[in-house]
Amino acid sequence: MQFNQATDYAFRVIIHLTELPEGKLANGQTIAEQQNIPPGFLQKIMRSLSRGGLVKSYRGVDGGFVLAKPAKEISLLDVIQAMEGPIDLQRCLKEDASCTKGCESKCLVHTSLAVIQQDFVKSLEKVKFDQLVEKNNREG
Repeated sequence: MQFNQATDYAFRVIIHLTELPEGKLANGQTIAEQQNIPPGFLQKIMRSLSRGGLVKSYRGVDGGFVLAKPAKEISLLDVIQAMEGPIDLQRCLKEDASCTKGCESKCLVHTSLAVIQQDFVKSLEKVKFDQLVEKNNREG
């Protein structure tokens, strides 16, 4: 399993916005330049982050982007789900009926993967962007 490039860029965007003073807008050109994201790709990313409730956009000459909620409420999981949808390590974890053997949730692999997925999701939920930025500032 590997997250796509758009998700990596989305992490950078959220970190960039987290580092700004509260309420300060960042324009797309600045984000693209400072985070080394192709401008056309940034627009797609910002739409996904906006639909996911993580970023607000403001139009106009003084427009730009800002976090839609405090960074302490935005997790790695939130960004991943905004960019890639729900995390499903195996399709049978999403739909029991998708098992081609017909054993659904009685399968030993299904049961093991369900536990692993649950632990993975919980771990991603715990990592908040305010913590990432704070840790980086202490170490930097």
